[in-house]
Amino acid sequence: MTTKQGSVALLNDPVAQDLLKSNVPARLAYVALDGTPRVVPIWFHWDGTHLVLASPPGAPKLNAIRKNPKVAVTIDGNNPPYKVLLIRGSAVIEVVEGGVPEYAQSAVKYFGPEQGEGWVNQVGGLFTHFARIAITPEWVGVMDFEQRFPNEIEKAMAGAS
Repeated sequence: MTTKQGSVALLNDPVAQDLLKSNVPARLAYVALDGTPRVVPIWFHWDGTHLVLASPPGAPKLNAIRKNPKVAVTIDGNNPPYKVLLIRGSAVIEVVEGGVPEYAQSAVKYFGPEQGEGWVNQVGGLFTHFARIAITPEWVGVMDFEQRFPNEIEKAMAGAS
């Protein structure tokens, strides 16, 4: 039986695992302080429990997320058939001295070892503190456009209206 959309058990689905290991940026959605929705591309690291992001400590998204920690994230494949991982959850922000270890891991994932380390050293020289954003998944969806489709398409394919 297929795991139902919304179940955090979908994080173990092969499509989800591939996207969590991929080097495509996540897209973080949150509600800004002025009440408007925002979506920003951002590097991520999956630690097996949390989706971990990092940000300079003065970034506008941090105050917005502190006010409303409910966020959504998508990680999308770039090649057809498109694969999509959807995560809704709660974010916790911790300001740490120096760098966020998961940020260094994501830099290596996106750039490779040598360039990733160089990037972290360069950015680390700009700030004494960083914000570590840990998102705990509470709802997970997977679409692979082979077996799992958006809800309305699945209903139509099943003959429901």
